[in-house]
Amino acid sequence: MVTSTVENYLKHVLLLSEEADDLVSMGALAAALAVVPGTATTMVKALADGGLVEHQPRHGVRLTDEGRSVALNVLRKHRLVETFLVNVLKMDWAKVHQEAERLEHAVSDEVLDRLDALLGHPGTDPHGDPIPSRQGKLRSQVYATLATCATERRFRIVRVTDQSPEFLQFAEQNGLQPGTSLRVTERNLAAGLLTLRKPAGRPIALSLAAAGKILVEPEK
Repeated sequence: MVTSTVENYLKHVLLLSEEADDLVSMGALAAALAVVPGTATTMVKALADGGLVEHQPRHGVRLTDEGRSVALNVLRKHRLVETFLVNVLKMDWAKVHQEAERLEHAVSDEVLDRLDALLGHPGTDPHGDPIPSRQGKLRSQVYATLATCATERRFRIVRVTDQSPEFLQFAEQNGLQPGTSLRVTERNLAAGLLTLRKPAGRPIALSLAAAGKILVEPEK
């Protein structure tokens, strides 16, 4: 039986593999789960015995096909629940992550399919994260960030990768949410700052570190 702990490990390996070129280090996995490396290693060995991951000692871990299927299903639940909480229950997008962390383990596949249909089969959640399909497909696309995109060109925000409540509140207060149109007017690498302009309103100053957490695509 796949427990909520197992689901959490598999989901985080999946999420980290997007950043770690497939093989995820034990240190990164332990940090993401807020456990000591020894605890993560013990759990990963158990997952490997169960055929859910491949563990390469001193190198890292990757999902097997079976483990990836479980992880994608959990991620689909998480992101559809977030979408439901924001779009239907009108909850603050800065608060739904923790709620979804709890609910993702309780939602049945039947309820999930009904949620998906109710929401109109969305492709992304409120933060712009892609939602895996029922068939286990996860759309992957490389985007520029506000820290790297061209200046004086119109872009549209597609995803906010930092989902801490503090960062999401900051993004909302400044209108930096998926769908927002803007352009970078100035980027000062020495100072680590850039200036943004939206079609209306005052210029916005943003650190390069914060700008790197906001993904954009050219506006058509």
